[in-house]
Amino acid sequence: MRALWHACTKGGGKGALPEEKNKLLPLQQPQLQHQLSQQQLLVAPTSLVKVESAMILLPGASRVLQQILETVRFISILKHILPEKPLEVDFHLTEFDDVRYHIKASAKEPKQVLLSISLPQSPPETVLSAGLPFGAIEAVKGAFGSVSQVVDPPENDYHLTLNVDVGSFPTDEDFKMYVLDHVHEDLYADGLADQLITKLASLRSVVLGAPLREILKHLATKTVAPDADRLVALMHRPRESYFVIPQAEKVTVVFPMRFKDSNDVILGTSFLQEFMEARRSPGLSTAPPCVWSPSPPLELKGAPGQALDANAGFVSFVIFPRHVEGDKLDKSVWILSTFYAYVSYHIKCSKAFMHTRMRRRVETLIQVLNRAKPEVEKEKKSMSGRSFKRAV
Repeated sequence: MRALWHACTKGGGKGALPEEKNKLLPLQQPQLQHQLSQQQLLVAPTSLVKVESAMILLPGASRVLQQILETVRFISILKHILPEKPLEVDFHLTEFDDVRYHIKASAKEPKQVLLSISLPQSPPETVLSAGLPFGAIEAVKGAFGSVSQVVDPPENDYHLTLNVDVGSFPTDEDFKMYVLDHVHEDLYADGLADQLITKLASLRSVVLGAPLREILKHLATKTVAPDADRLVALMHRPRESYFVIPQAEKVTVVFPMRFKDSNDVILGTSFLQEFMEARRSPGLSTAPPCVWSPSPPLELKGAPGQALDANAGFVSFVIFPRHVEGDKLDKSVWILSTFYAYVSYHIKCSKAFMHTRMRRRVETLIQVLNRAKPEVEKEKKSMSGRSFKRAV
């Protein structure tokens, strides 16, 4: 967005930034022109990770979606100093597990942003309401409040569309000072710290995690919803689901693990077994108990047969009320709903590490073989000009 401000001021003026500071990093700043249409971005989980303690976890907010919303908000505030030709924003984003976004804002109404989300194809055992997970609409309204409205019907080929009013977002004094006086880029960076944009960028977690969040809310009060089933199937990947067994004192979450590649099956099975063993270390004594088994656990009795077809076993987590107290609730919902992506990411990292080690080992062996080659003795000449070789 610093590049956008530089383009608005045409490289000069009091608010212009140095040219070397306008270089954009991949998947961090979307390049804006006078008209942005049908931009295709692929957001890979391996490029948007963060380190928490010793675990590499995916952030709840989509980085690219967050950057685009910040840019649209910036455009709406600086509309009076933009070039004569207005800006239109039209982005298509694709995230892991086949979750797609469409962000659109017209030049006439830059403060009104249409944000649409498409979810992966649901398996037959899951229960949906109007194509969305149960309780998703209520969760969206509760998370975003009056800054967005649900559009009915949604955009074609999308499951949910929100009309977001970026003009109603609070603007702090530092950001206003920058817009009016162009004082310093640090104030510009501080002014974009907006929690509402971060929440909107977490739309995936709000929608897909709505049923699990409702179950864990009841667990925090040690109750079970009156209409809750004994076994609840929730969608998390295209045509794949995981299962939740709600109880008053605990909630058991079971993941059938499936991998297409045979090497991934071997690595995934080994990783999940070590995952279970790591729980026994003293530093993780308060973490949720984890169990891996090659066959379906007893908790999945009565589940459809096609949902239990797993070639890498089953992973079960037991969640207690202490794991969902206060701010832990949203974090627990996000980690559980993206557990498969977490495992898949580490499998890919393991394969990349082994390939690197193999290449280094081959290079070392080649160096040893090269050193073992006997040196070819060159012919020498005597004082008279005759050539000879020394006898060994």
